Amino acid sequence: MITLHGRGVYGGIAMGNLFFHRRRRPVIGKSQVQNTELQLARFWKAHQKAIVQLKDIYKNAVPEVGRSSAMIFHTHQMILEDMGFTDAVIRIITEEKVNAEYAVMKTSQNLAGIFEAMEDPYMRARASDMKDVAKRILEILTNQPTQIELPDYPVILAADDLVPSETVQLDKSKVLAFVTMGGSPLSHTAILARNMDIPAVISVGNQLQECHDGATVIVDGFQGEVFLNPTPAIIERLTEKKKKFLAKRKALQEQVGKENITLDGQTVRIAANIGNASHVHTALQNDADGIGLFRSEFLYLENDHFPSEEQQLEVYRSVLESMGSHKVVIRTMDIGADKQAPYFHLPQEENPAMGYRAIRICLSQPEIFRTQLRALYRASAFGNLAILFPMITSMEEIRAVKQLVSQVKEELKQEKIPYSSQVELGIMIETPAAALISDQLAKEVDFFSIGTNDLTQYLLAIDRQNAMLERFYLPRHPAVLRTIDLVTQNAHKNGIWVGICGELGGDLELTETFLALGIDELSVSPSLVLPLRKKVRETNVKQIRTQALAKFR
Repeated sequence: MITLHGRGVYGGIAMGNLFFHRRRRPVIGKSQVQNTELQLARFWKAHQKAIVQLKDIYKNAVPEVGRSSAMIFHTHQMILEDMGFTDAVIRIITEEKVNAEYAVMKTSQNLAGIFEAMEDPYMRARASDMKDVAKRILEILTNQPTQIELPDYPVILAADDLVPSETVQLDKSKVLAFVTMGGSPLSHTAILARNMDIPAVISVGNQLQECHDGATVIVDGFQGEVFLNPTPAIIERLTEKKKKFLAKRKALQEQVGKENITLDGQTVRIAANIGNASHVHTALQNDADGIGLFRSEFLYLENDHFPSEEQQLEVYRSVLESMGSHKVVIRTMDIGADKQAPYFHLPQEENPAMGYRAIRICLSQPEIFRTQLRALYRASAFGNLAILFPMITSMEEIRAVKQLVSQVKEELKQEKIPYSSQVELGIMIETPAAALISDQLAKEVDFFSIGTNDLTQYLLAIDRQNAMLERFYLPRHPAVLRTIDLVTQNAHKNGIWVGICGELGGDLELTETFLALGIDELSVSPSLVLPLRKKVRETNVKQIRTQALAKFR
């Protein structure tokens, strides 16, 4: 038996025969050409054909993974149409007088290298999207399509890596699990695996070889382990583990469609946190009451330029339409600190978590903020939108924000562009300053969303990115719970609702405490929606209130 260790990107256990995808890579050489116009024409013809293909893939992917996840292929189309990509290809063809294939390959390598060199793991994962786009054009130019051809029976698919277009076009009924030598848990392929409900383990390294083709394999997507030719003991242990997992999932599925109501009649909304439009499908699959936190900064992080109003509108609109009447809380860009976009040209800071970030950038560079606000309000005509502003510390900031909002609404009115008049405005309570003046801030907004991750960091004076301080980072510290208590009381005194969107919202050991405090919404990772609902429905708040609050009051 051989045990491979990797990264589990979607839980589940699968057993079957390994099918190793032998990738046929087009051989791309560099050829000097005299007729550069011919090479440009070949490139543009392949470019247009690739766009048509992506439109077809998007259309076919929607029923399989949902519109929001299929947006990956719309993003690929935008990469193709981006002048940074096309101009680079044209420049290499004309200046170096080379064949179109080489120019596309060289451009792809250069741009993917830029992504791979970035510190942000999400941006590093975008390199695979760049490679997928280039691969499509190269296949057209060389007339060598490389679609995966699976056998007639279900298998565990193994490969060096899988790009999104390969993943979404697979016959789901023939794939028991994915195993890849490389890959990133933040890649779009990993996201699609989760949305397709297929166990997946990535980054197992070079121990996975083509010679293992046909071997009996067990994939443990929870632990990120792959067992080649497993022993009877391993088979027995993992078969039992799979049975328990399926029984637990069945019990959770029984929560679908049920109310988030306690035994004594108290209700709470349970929404989902998502970091990308492609995650909406997962929120719907897990029966979330809405989106409690949509992190819009991915739009800025995955671009090499400021996203346009139209680009943002398309994404916001798709999320709102996907969620129907459910409320979608979109947070304005929280760029800065650990989320860096090079084209913002942010200054180097000794303590970026407390530096030039989020609403501070928006108010200092209102032209960037205005574009996002216009896109948000235009999208509001297509669903139930609420807008959340991060890193607010003063009354002056929220009033400045509201003034910009009023200006944007007036602009749209003058331009006769429809928008909803029912958009709620809220602020993140993630700084001690905002918490301490929450009684005043509550008079200016429609809701609070408590970001417990940063709030804990600032209250305890601990950099949560510093691994050396991990044992001192205590999210259940009485100071954190007292602050949440204070904010909740101030919100309710002023007639607004309050939610928790940080990691504490999904801490099942604190659910009773949050119910006792009267929190109106808990927004968590999609996978935690049903476990949290089950916990809520098993709780009698009247019986536990005194004991739950005594821990910190």
